[in-house]
Amino acid sequence: MSVLRQLGPQRATRCPSSQVSVGRLVSFQHARRDLRNCAVDQRLTSTAPSAPGLRPVPWTDAPSQIKALATLTQRFSKELASKEVDEDTLKWFLRDRYFDPVEAEEKLRKTLQWRQTFKPQATTPAMLAAELASGKAYVHTAPDKYGRPAIVIRTRLHKTGQFPITDSKRLAAHMIDTALAQLPPGGEQIVGIFDLRGFEFTTNADFQFAAFMVEAFFEYYPRRVGQVLMVEAPWVFFPAWEVIKPLMRKYAALVSFVSVADVRRDYFTPQSLPDDFK
Repeated sequence: MSVLRQLGPQRATRCPSSQVSVGRLVSFQHARRDLRNCAVDQRLTSTAPSAPGLRPVPWTDAPSQIKALATLTQRFSKELASKEVDEDTLKWFLRDRYFDPVEAEEKLRKTLQWRQTFKPQATTPAMLAAELASGKAYVHTAPDKYGRPAIVIRTRLHKTGQFPITDSKRLAAHMIDTALAQLPPGGEQIVGIFDLRGFEFTTNADFQFAAFMVEAFFEYYPRRVGQVLMVEAPWVFFPAWEVIKPLMRKYAALVSFVSVADVRRDYFTPQSLPDDFK
């Protein structure tokens, strides 16, 4: 099976300054109102009514899709022969790029280059032992109600500068790869859950790492994250959100601000609920 079966970059994301001027600090009410006005790209299609979040346009075997796949297959003949990619990967990148084989090829080649350079597939838990021991993030043992593997991030345990940023990036990529490997047959997306209880701006607002997370979620693993839940966001988080949100562009619409009660009621059963939210 291709290492990219579940797996994409476009442009490198420029990390914003960690300094936020007083003029950028917004009130809790203003941020909430702004979140309700997030724009959604009309080319993104909603998941089934029972499943929240957004998904790419579906594969229907339409003649135009088959033609695009044939073009991309020809351009990746070498990678297909070596099993570096497979047909499912080609289809996924075509769906991400609205069946434009030129754009799909560009994005997939950049993804392959990133994986060859960064080598997330070679990362082992032993290499991440110190940071894993912090308990800042984990892949939950059970999927949510919609069959999506869940990554839980305890933001209060992420201390800016505690670990080298490269190590934190490796941990993030390892978590995403691990979650994607848990997709059930027919499953396509995962969910990211950020537990914001206890978040402190001066300690936990790591903009360099946040920029990489955006880059990873929406470029190196295009559309594999169907939804991002921000749980119990305190008012001190919203100045950080004002910096992060522009990096996400239209995909800010994937973010839902929820309560612990929402997580319990809408996303997990009592048996599958992560212990953090019991």
